[in-house]
Amino acid sequence: MKIVTIVGARPQFIKAAAVSRCLRNEFADRVTEILVHTGQHYDDNMSTVFFEELDIPHPKYNLEISGGHHGAMTGRMLEAVEKVLLGETPDWVLIYGDTNSTLAGALAAVKLHVPVAHVEAGLRSFNMRMPEEVNRIVSDRVSSLLFCPTETAVRNLANEGILTGVHNVGDVMYDVALYYREQAKRQSSVLRDLGLASGGFALATCHRAENTDDPKRLSEIVSALAEISKQMPVVLPLHPRTRKLIAGNGLDDKLGSVIVADPIPFLDMVALEQAARVILTDSGGVQKEAFFYGVPCVTMRDETEWVETVELGWNKVVGAEYERIIAAVRNLSIGVMASRPYGDGAATPRIISAILENCID
Repeated sequence: MKIVTIVGARPQFIKAAAVSRCLRNEFADRVTEILVHTGQHYDDNMSTVFFEELDIPHPKYNLEISGGHHGAMTGRMLEAVEKVLLGETPDWVLIYGDTNSTLAGALAAVKLHVPVAHVEAGLRSFNMRMPEEVNRIVSDRVSSLLFCPTETAVRNLANEGILTGVHNVGDVMYDVALYYREQAKRQSSVLRDLGLASGGFALATCHRAENTDDPKRLSEIVSALAEISKQMPVVLPLHPRTRKLIAGNGLDDKLGSVIVADPIPFLDMVALEQAARVILTDSGGVQKEAFFYGVPCVTMRDETEWVETVELGWNKVVGAEYERIIAAVRNLSIGVMASRPYGDGAATPRIISAILENCID
């Protein structure tokens, strides 16, 4: 059986690492995987280093498509992925998450009558202004196998009338977190390099368009992080696009003593997440990683797909208001680990087994 895997962004590289490793180690005699990198994340710190650190095979195809508006980027990806699929004639196309790369892979495949398997299906923010929400809804609608990370995701699909091909396999990111957490502690020197003490700093990320493209929201977030940095060090790895928008809106001076860094390699990021006193983020993946490592999280968005982290008390959703961000950090509380909403760390073999069971020889 041949699988074409479509990736293009940092979170997808991480998830694909787990599945690709399992394919190579346990299913190499039954499955050939062709990796396609759309190029959506092109910076070495957000792309090349991940393939090296996570031991992901280098892509057979790098489409080098990045930048531009959503429609233009997705259209170029769709055309390029279609050419790959016509040449490779796979049995399945495997997609991850909710990016433009995800949508392009799903549309190219379904138009060629190649079945689609979607990892991280069923997530909903119920905010159609988010490009990611559009991408995930359309991708789910055309997928033949929908691999949900939680029961909430399964219910979301059922509410939309999608019942066939739905599997609650658990969260691949939990598989990854368990696999790399001790390795990160052993190998990473980032705490020493930045002069940080475990439990004595805040880790922040900000990249979503709803925050970065709105000058008021971006200013509130930057000001809040600067205020928090008066109480404890704040580490802020910045996506190149976010850094450009901060500068373009004249917010550089507002950052104060915040430790601004380039995008951080995966193992260093895991080390920082585990050692942080608090994590502030608008990233879905980082919210979950905070939960996996038992670190309180403040989500700088108006909603979250990962409602379980909120229900269990580990995550506060505060939007982008200065006062609410500050108050959430001031009143940190530790949640409970009364359940395992993201599975048992064995999502990956379940995904591969389900694809194999649905392969028509």
